[in-house]
Amino acid sequence: MDVVQMIRSVSRPRRRLMLIVVLGLAFLAAAWWAIDRAARLTATDAAAEAARNEAEIMSAGLQSELDKFSLLPLVLAEDPQVRALLAGSTPQAPTLSRRLEDLARQTDAAAIYLMDAQGVTLSASNWRLPTSFVGSDYSFRTYFRDAMKTGSATQFALGTVSREPGLYIAQRVMQGGRPVGVVATKVEFDRLEAQWGAASEGVFVTDRDGVILLASNDAWRFRATDMQRASTRDHALDRQQFGIARLEPFELSERHGGGGLVAAPLLDTEQPIALDGWVLHLLVDPSQRIAASVATGRLYLLLALASVGGLIGLAFYSRRRREKRAEAVLAARTQTLREQLNQANRLATLGQISAGVGHEINQPVAAVRVFAENGDRLIAAGKAEDARGNFARIIELTERIGRITSELRRFSRRDAPEPRVFSLADAVDGALLLLRDRLDGARVALSMPDAAALSVRVRAEPVRLEQVLVNLLQNALDAVGGSGSVTLSVRTDEAFCFLAVQDDGPGFDTEASQLLFQPFATTKPGGLGLGLVISRDIMRDLGGDLTLEESGRGGATFVMKIPRA
Repeated sequence: MDVVQMIRSVSRPRRRLMLIVVLGLAFLAAAWWAIDRAARLTATDAAAEAARNEAEIMSAGLQSELDKFSLLPLVLAEDPQVRALLAGSTPQAPTLSRRLEDLARQTDAAAIYLMDAQGVTLSASNWRLPTSFVGSDYSFRTYFRDAMKTGSATQFALGTVSREPGLYIAQRVMQGGRPVGVVATKVEFDRLEAQWGAASEGVFVTDRDGVILLASNDAWRFRATDMQRASTRDHALDRQQFGIARLEPFELSERHGGGGLVAAPLLDTEQPIALDGWVLHLLVDPSQRIAASVATGRLYLLLALASVGGLIGLAFYSRRRREKRAEAVLAARTQTLREQLNQANRLATLGQISAGVGHEINQPVAAVRVFAENGDRLIAAGKAEDARGNFARIIELTERIGRITSELRRFSRRDAPEPRVFSLADAVDGALLLLRDRLDGARVALSMPDAAALSVRVRAEPVRLEQVLVNLLQNALDAVGGSGSVTLSVRTDEAFCFLAVQDDGPGFDTEASQLLFQPFATTKPGGLGLGLVISRDIMRDLGGDLTLEESGRGGATFVMKIPRA
């Protein structure tokens, strides 16, 4: 029996009601679809506009770098020492190399070097290094040949000596109306690519043939975005320029972001760069923005439906009761409900902020109280000098509280005090001091490194380093609960000290571990989700990092990467 037969089989009043219900459901489905579509389009447009603005900023930063380095070969091509060396003044080579070395250090150029008309390098900024260009023949390089022909040239290629990719900017040197050599600058973009990787879903720059030259992800470099053009390339030249004969296609492993409420394809925003057809691509995941817009649209629809339902109910009720009074009561109730919802929202926001601040300053406040009580007893016992030491620690702890609360503001401002050199033991002792009461009251086995391991000297800001360690230790104690073990271990290399905090708690599943360092993502009931985000931000600001390490033994292991002195 279809819907029409069902409607005909019932009485006229019920038939009318069923028809209204069917039409209402159809309208609801259509409205739901229309609002979702409009919300998606609006959010996608907003995300695309924001991506375009961000891409313009990134491209302007890259263009500024390119403009700065483009001036170097132009100026050096007119330099008297350069001309003298090309004219055959061999004693000028060491002097010019030292000048180029200083110039490369000042400008952050990877290398600056001078080649004669045959492409042999006479002088280079890296002349002291094992990878020195001096004596190397670069006549096979496209940038050398093009510069000798046209005056200037650029080429992005893999270094034949360093094997590091970079942009070569070349300028011809003229004497007596004929070309006598080429000045070249190699520019590497490691720092810029790292900044891109930390600030976006992904950024890459392609040349005019669609080959990726710069990328926030190293695995994307020297891949082809246009395989049709890539199939016609000269494989011998590609091996010479990129170190690979055949360019692999560029394929993102994740073409969709988000999850949960919505999923949306990544937006690829393009921004031209004024260099030989370069184009900057910014990948943006609009899923969160779309999810928020869709949720808001659905909420408005539900509120509208609720309002319509209320009006219909009020109409039926007003036939039997006093219409005006019923409308006033409903309006008052609606207003009260809105006020309660607004108040609940404000309280929830306040709770999140209070939880975050309390999480960071609870232990210093407890320590202040302990020192104050001890100081009071010491004064009563006539030990004023000992009490003075307690009060000095109170001053330090109150200053630390101020610095900790400032860290929450600093998370958005991204400023930080100057680091200094101190022993790792100082930071560990300070963190354990703040957590002494909790450690004493818990049945947790705490394993410590030996004194020799803790004696390593590091360069950091002590209070902020302690803050990160306290946060990790608190998380470890929360993870193991009433009993368990927490282990501190230290390992070092030439540049960094690695302080690991390991617990034998339940650990994290794959999904939770991927969200650990995202703002407001937490596995704790009532947690704010900023502790690990702020901790990683602190470590990176100090020149290190904070990572979750796979131990293979259960639990969780967080590793603080700290620069050595």
